[in-house]
Amino acid sequence: MTTVEIVSFDYGHAAPPEAHVILDLRQHFRDPHVNPALRYMTAEDGAVRRSVLGTAGIRPLLRATVRQVQAFAAGPSGDRIAVAVGCVGGRHRSATVAHCLARRLRRRGLEVELWHRDLARPVLERAA
Repeated sequence: MTTVEIVSFDYGHAAPPEAHVILDLRQHFRDPHVNPALRYMTAEDGAVRRSVLGTAGIRPLLRATVRQVQAFAAGPSGDRIAVAVGCVGGRHRSATVAHCLARRLRRRGLEVELWHRDLARPVLERAA
């Protein structure tokens, strides 16, 4: 059976992990970090998840990524598929999208391993 390994990460602390599919959320999707009320929260907080999932384009990206992973899994040698989801700080967008992607893939019968490489790292202080 195909195993999908999903890792959320940040581009600010370390290089991206190797993966078959990399989602770079840095430039095209609203960053909750710019909202001072959300800045020190993480994807474990409902307000962050609502903010990320309410961003235009995120849900279509999730649907497209599910289809892409399913295409990889249908291939003749698809025993492991690595998906990396990155943003600037690894606490908001990447972790939320990785979690939602894992849930959607599990509902479609795929075995999924999920980890958040940088969720617990300190907030990267930067201009809003």
